[in-house]
Amino acid sequence: MSGPQCCSNPPALNPTSGGGHVEKVGGLDSYVTGSLDSKRAVLLVSDVFGYEAPKLRMLADKIAAAGFYVVVPDFFNGDVYVPENAARPIMEWLKDHGADKGFEEAKPVIEALKGKGASAIGAVGFCWGAKVVVQLAKEGSIQASALLHPSFVTVDDIKEVKAPIAILGAEIDQMSPPELVKQFEEVLAAKSEVDSYVKIFPKVAHGWTVRYKDENEVEVKAAEEAHGNLLEWLVKHVK
Repeated sequence: MSGPQCCSNPPALNPTSGGGHVEKVGGLDSYVTGSLDSKRAVLLVSDVFGYEAPKLRMLADKIAAAGFYVVVPDFFNGDVYVPENAARPIMEWLKDHGADKGFEEAKPVIEALKGKGASAIGAVGFCWGAKVVVQLAKEGSIQASALLHPSFVTVDDIKEVKAPIAILGAEIDQMSPPELVKQFEEVLAAKSEVDSYVKIFPKVAHGWTVRYKDENEVEVKAAEEAHGNLLEWLVKHVK
């Protein structure tokens, strides 16, 4: 169910990375960047490596620079997945960190954002986080959603989505192979009431948007393109 791709190329975590700061939002330590004056908020839900991943925070800063207030919560309470820990393989780790738990913990974060004055909220999920975000999109508590190289998301999930949704997939992906992403696209095409955008990026693998290798020009270029597509989607729907 969860292959090595979920855990490949782990980031070097850095609690001081990024141009924002850490504060409690909805009961969770969260990396926060941007200004609430815009009234437009974006929730980023990380992969299994958590909210201290520098490239995830760089993307949060990039989104903030486009005029959003961005929050990246620590849904794992410091207990991120550690590939080197052979005593706790990914499937064992997931028993303590199911997406259902993340979904429940995201609700107070969204309420906190509303309490801070956010009038429109988008949510973006990466790998593990995509399942959390699709649950939010089904509930209708957000104005827009985006899934980047999702894990564990099913066709049935997509059938129930109420919020506008973008899905950015990878050509080399065991978790959400192109065939599955195309099924998502077909389901969404039949849901005329829900705006959608689906794209599969060639020559890159699961996780590439926040775990690309700096020396790999193909990955870097594809990540930048995906970030641009994501920003366009958020600007369009979170307003």
